[in-house]
Amino acid sequence: MGANSSRVRRIGDQIQRDLAKIIQQEVKDPRVGMVTVNDVKVSSDLSYADVYFTCMAFGRQDAVQERGEQEKILNNAAGFMRTKLAKGLNMRVIPLLRFHYDKVIDTGSELSALIDRAIDEDKSHQTNSDDSEG
Repeated sequence: MGANSSRVRRIGDQIQRDLAKIIQQEVKDPRVGMVTVNDVKVSSDLSYADVYFTCMAFGRQDAVQERGEQEKILNNAAGFMRTKLAKGLNMRVIPLLRFHYDKVIDTGSELSALIDRAIDEDKSHQTNSDDSEG
């Protein structure tokens, strides 16, 4: 079982590298923009590959809507990308691609803001307690 999971992980890593190139060089839809493939998780039977991506939104107000649109575009182009993958991968069966927006960057930013706010509150509590002692 351990050898199979290692193989699945290596396949996922190779798909990630190849998809990054395919999206950058072959996908011509300008709505896709700058996409980064963060992770690819391949099912143990190699039937599906869940592709997690992020994209540059540059602080736009409609960033959430744009991400959903990019996810839809990438899922619509999954067959094309799968065909391109098949030419580079030496496998009998190429997994079906399912694209998902990876919220890890958004979550990281939110956590960082919460930590900063907690530190500021601690400093203000410490300053208030120092003032009351003096």
